[in-house]
Amino acid sequence: MGKKKKTSTPKKKNDASQLFNFARDSYFERTSRPIYAIIFLLPFIVFYEIGTFRINTDVLNQSRIRVVAFVWMQNSLELLGFHGKFAWIAPPLAVLVILIALQITSGKQWRFWLGDILPMAVECVLLAVPLIVLTLFLSSSAAGSQAHREHPDNHWAVTSMDAPPGGSLPAAQGPYALTADNQTNATKRHLLANIITGIGAGIYEELVFRLVLICILMLLFQDALKLSHTNAIVLSVLISAAMFSAHHHIDFFSGRVNSVDPFNITKFVFRTIAGVYFAALFAVRGFGITAGTHAFYNIIAVSITAHFFR
Repeated sequence: MGKKKKTSTPKKKNDASQLFNFARDSYFERTSRPIYAIIFLLPFIVFYEIGTFRINTDVLNQSRIRVVAFVWMQNSLELLGFHGKFAWIAPPLAVLVILIALQITSGKQWRFWLGDILPMAVECVLLAVPLIVLTLFLSSSAAGSQAHREHPDNHWAVTSMDAPPGGSLPAAQGPYALTADNQTNATKRHLLANIITGIGAGIYEELVFRLVLICILMLLFQDALKLSHTNAIVLSVLISAAMFSAHHHIDFFSGRVNSVDPFNITKFVFRTIAGVYFAALFAVRGFGITAGTHAFYNIIAVSITAHFFR
C-alpha cells in the first residue's frame, strides 16, 4: 500500500497590508493597496498644491502652510541640483512614484472600484475621532493647570498637529484697523490656510515618518543590529513617533526652535501618542488610510477650534 503523498499548499503572500491578510478582494484588502492610496490621495495632493499658490502670501507665511516635511523634500532635491519649479512639483511626484513602485513590487491587483472612495473617507473620519477625543481630554487637563490659569492664551483647545494655534488675524489698531468684513475675510483665509497645511502634512509627514523612516529604522535594528523582529518594530515605532512629535517644535536640519509652535509638554505627548497611533494604523491599513486619517484629523481640529474655541 503506497504512502499517501503529502501535498502542501503554498502560503499566500501577504497582499493586504503590512501585518494582516484580509480576505481577497474584500474592502479592507482592496483599500490597503498602493493603487488605492494614489487615487484616494490625489485630490488631497492637488488641493494642497493649488491652495498653496492661491492663498495670500502673507497668510501663507504666518500659517506655515509650507509643511516642514514638504520643505525637507524640496531642500533635499535642491542639494541634488534641482531648482525652481521642479523642486516644487517633485515632492508630490515622489509620493506618486513611491506608491507606484510599491504597487508594482507588491504584486497586488491594479483593479480599482470607485465606490470604495466614499467608505474610505468615512473610515478616515471615524479613525480620526479617537484623536479628537484625546486632544480634548489633554487640552481640558492642561487648561486646568496653574500655568494655563496664569497664561490663558496657552489654551490650545482642539489643535491641529501641524497648523499653529489660532484661527484668525489680530485686528489692527488705529487708522489701519480692519473693518468687520475684512476681519471676517482674514479669519476665513487663516482657516483655509490651516486646512491646506493640515492636508499637506497628512500626506508628506506620513510619507517621511511612517513610510520612509520606519522602513529605514527597521533595516537598521533588524538587519544591521540583528534585533528581534518585535524589538525592532517597537523601537522603530517609538523613535519615529518621538521624532514626528519633536519636528513640530524644532527644525532638525537647521537646529532652530520653531517660534510659531514652541515646545509644550502636552502637545509633545499628544503628538507622540498620535505618532504611535498612525504607525499602528499604517501597519494594519496601509498608507492611503493613514495619510487620509491624518489629513481629516487636521481638518476637523482646525475647524472645531476656529468655530468653537477662538
